[in-house]
Amino acid sequence: MSEHRKIVIIGAGHVGSHIAQALCWRWCAQEIVLVDKDGGKAAAQAMDVADSLSFPAADTTVRAGGYGDCADADLVFIAIGKAREPGQTRLDLLGDSVKMAKELIGQLAPYSLPGVVVSITNPADIVADYLRKGLRLPRERMFSTGTLLDTARLVRTLSEETGVSRQSIMAYSLGEHGDSSMIPFSAIRVGGLPLESYPQVDREKLLSRTRLIGMDIINGKGSTEFGIGQSAAFLAETILFDRKAVLPVSVELRGEYGQKGVHCGVPCVVGKNGVEKIIELPLTPDEQKQLGESCAVIRKHIAMAEQLAPLD
Repeated sequence: MSEHRKIVIIGAGHVGSHIAQALCWRWCAQEIVLVDKDGGKAAAQAMDVADSLSFPAADTTVRAGGYGDCADADLVFIAIGKAREPGQTRLDLLGDSVKMAKELIGQLAPYSLPGVVVSITNPADIVADYLRKGLRLPRERMFSTGTLLDTARLVRTLSEETGVSRQSIMAYSLGEHGDSSMIPFSAIRVGGLPLESYPQVDREKLLSRTRLIGMDIINGKGSTEFGIGQSAAFLAETILFDRKAVLPVSVELRGEYGQKGVHCGVPCVVGKNGVEKIIELPLTPDEQKQLGESCAVIRKHIAMAEQLAPLD
């Protein structure tokens, strides 16, 4: 990884622009490049974000660019695709997202991608699998944000229910970034104590809020943006500064958790090389069953994606 840290964001819509803004305020890159099929939009977003860096002054360069910028980028975020409409699940976006992903694969084909590539496009697990295969990248360097945002929502809800600071809570949402996600309650620690130490916490409410907060936001204002922006920026900082943080991202499983050939949100050690290690939590038999059921949903839609837009 070079001293001049460069991040490319493909897709300059709500999510892409908020990632750019969040990245600027973390000062983790010297150069941020926005790429979009609508070049004018990318340029306008870049100028708007660049304006915000005057107070306080920062040396980050924010500009519009092209797909060729990915050839020397340390990190590429893919944030293409349509936003969810009220009432839509992430899986409902599959057809449009896969077709856009196939077009993007063609646009990136002339360039080598030496850095880490992270997909945010929904449905996150299926699109990450499709892009990894199409771009022919190793699983360590091509994954999605997975259940990172779901986990943020889980930790937030746990904090509200227990009165304990988010910084003192360890918990993960696993599986699909969607309605089949699951929570390994046995692995939750609040102030170092297991969840059983907080009998007031309703587990069904925890799972429901983790799954549905995103839809509540969309129903209320039309899109999610701030949460995913900060989640992606934190992930970028973890990669660029080699933090070795354990984050739940969606990586291809090759036997871990008893699953193969499926992208799934699981805790991973993340550093400059991307996913450096997959952490296997000691799940209970019931939790293992729930994770398997979520993987079955993802696997079914991976097959659908390959039928909708076969890769060459």
